[in-house]
Order: sequence, then structure tokens, then C-alpha cells
Amino acid sequence: MADRHNAALNLLLELVVVVNDDMTRSLARDGLTGSRAHVMWVLAQRGPTTQRDLAEALAVSPRTVTGLVDGLAATGFVTREPHPTDRRATLVTFTAHGTETADTLVRGQHEFADLLFAGMPDDRLDCLVAGFGELLDRLRAHDVDPVPAAGTGGIPATTEEDR
Repeated sequence: MADRHNAALNLLLELVVVVNDDMTRSLARDGLTGSRAHVMWVLAQRGPTTQRDLAEALAVSPRTVTGLVDGLAATGFVTREPHPTDRRATLVTFTAHGTETADTLVRGQHEFADLLFAGMPDDRLDCLVAGFGELLDRLRAHDVDPVPAAGTGGIPATTEEDR
């Protein structure tokens, strides 16, 4: 049984490396790091958001979000706009370039999902999804989950070195 478990883990690790390398190259073509793409993903889901809310959604410090937003602003993806009801707050908002890039990220995710799963019979896909869910539940039960469970959209956890 241990051999089967190790073989399964080896395949999973190979898949993680291949997907991570592909994602890293794809994001770099758009001028993004994984962490900056994570911010973009959250903004695409939520719309204009305060940095405080972004920090909470990403499960990072306000300082980390400031660095990420500074980087995205400097490269033309986002701007900081006055909050309409709270004069002390600003909203992180997409530029036209940011909106276009976020749309491209979403489209790319759909295309990649189709590449991976379109030809798989429904019963096998259901088993795969259930198996992934079980693996994630086991990891979370052992506090191995660095990313909030909801809304990550396949974007990796935000780390200091990715700013």
C-alpha cells in the first residue's frame, strides 16, 4: 500500500510542478507575479476594494498589500481612487489595462480547465474532484492550508517575496 501512496504522491507533485511552472511563465508574460495575480483575481471578483479588505481577503498583512498594490499601480494595472463614502479610505480599482488583463486571466483559466478536463468522462471527473476535496480537507485538518478556502481561483498564496 505504501508504494501506491508514494506513486500517487509522486504524480501529484509532478502535476503541481508542471502547473506551477506553466502558471509562472504565463503570469510573467503579462508582467505579473503569483502574488500580484492573486490581488488581481480578488479585485476581479469583488470590484474596487479597500487595501484593508484586500489584506483580509488575501490573509496577509496591510504592509504586504501596500507593496503589492504599489507594484500593480506602478505597472499600470490598478489605481487608488477616493472611497465614495469614507474620506479616510481609498479603493484599489482596475485601470483599463488591469481590467483587460484580469479578463485574460479568467479566460485563460477557463481554457486551461477545458484542456485538462474536457475529454474526461463525468464519473471520472466527479471522482477526481471528490478526491481533491478530500486531500484539501486532510491538509486543512492539519493546518497545512496557507490560502483561505473560498475564492482563490487557482491563484497561489500571496507571499512577501512575490511583491
